[in-house]
Amino acid sequence: MTETHVINTSRLQTSQAFDLHPDADARLALAKALSVPAISKLRFTGEIRPDGARDLILEATLGATVRQDCIVTGAPVTTRIDEPVTRRFVADMVIPTSDEVEMPEDDTAEPLPAELNLSDIMAEALALALPPWPRSDAVDPVDITVTEPGVRPMTDEDARPFAGLKDLKAKLGGDGSD
Repeated sequence: MTETHVINTSRLQTSQAFDLHPDADARLALAKALSVPAISKLRFTGEIRPDGARDLILEATLGATVRQDCIVTGAPVTTRIDEPVTRRFVADMVIPTSDEVEMPEDDTAEPLPAELNLSDIMAEALALALPPWPRSDAVDPVDITVTEPGVRPMTDEDARPFAGLKDLKAKLGGDGSD
């Protein structure tokens, strides 16, 4: 992206509002980076403020209109995105170094960097909000069942925990209507 909005985190003493409206060139660059044909509208508004003595919190709203290609037909699919965005930047956050780590309870927490690039946060939020498999309204839903040859595929009815009780009751002499 050509435009950046950088905040020095060590100098932030009070709340700072922001309102990013990337121009056409910046939207085109972001569309290329995200491998989507077009981003026709994009806005990232909110504020970043101190949270305790050394941490920061960013609360914002991401609004975008994005054109993607349908995964079935390749036809253009326009998606409107309106997402809340929250990030907590923690000064003393411990970064796990082992191969296996547990997911933290707060998935909005990140280590506090020396500088925050709001354009990068906006781009990341948009990437996470994009539909992973955009489908045209003209494409009917697909019902796929896969199993080994010769085995009857499991249905939604089979997956219900009490689905077999009605049949069992009928076999044991009840009428199954209770």
